[in-house]
Amino acid sequence: MSESNTEAAGTILLIGASRGLGYAMAAELLRRGWKVIGTVRGPQRTLLHELADGYPDRVEIEQLDVTEPDQIAALRSRLAGRSFEILFVNAGTANTDQDETIAETSTEDFVRVMVTNALSPMRVIEALQDLVSPTGMIGVMSSGQGSIANNTRGGHEVYRGSKAALNQYMRCYAARQGGQARALLLLAPGWIRTELGGPNAPVALEDAVPKVVDVLLAQQGQPGLRYVDREGRTVPW
Repeated sequence: MSESNTEAAGTILLIGASRGLGYAMAAELLRRGWKVIGTVRGPQRTLLHELADGYPDRVEIEQLDVTEPDQIAALRSRLAGRSFEILFVNAGTANTDQDETIAETSTEDFVRVMVTNALSPMRVIEALQDLVSPTGMIGVMSSGQGSIANNTRGGHEVYRGSKAALNQYMRCYAARQGGQARALLLLAPGWIRTELGGPNAPVALEDAVPKVVDVLLAQQGQPGLRYVDREGRTVPW
């Protein structure tokens, strides 16, 4: 695989990089000269493994299911002594029937989405934060659907609620950091054609990801929490 950009860059710990948006972000960051430590859920070969074949010196693969606290702790132990410029958590899911209302959703489906989208990212951040440079960045993949102010049409209620909860928990986390130099980011990538976004999404992955990565890298060196879309525009809470 050829490199279109070999600029000096850093190392990102990318949680959830086996496919879709996470994988595409890993590929784009590699093209820009970054090193990527990416996580996959299971032992099977993934797209990230194929990417690693092309960048053997700049891709490391770790196994992690973010919903398993023991696996988070084990990853923290394996990475002890390392330092990363960016920690970015990309894990996410949706309920089985996104057209159902919150009252129609089964308890099991609600718990699964909330644990994956809201609780688990924060557990990962709390466990791995000390591996991030004091002037680095901690980011999470949010969604424009997590915006309460912009919710004028409803729909996707369980998913919306999980992302709104994630945003609130990141606000809590930021408040506890008290003037630290790290950048904190909630990134809303928009509706993109991925397995999660579905085939009707208006934007192709290859068109969206360079902008997503542009925004991610542009937030470096800006302390405090921001909630932005892939154009770099502030999303109302």
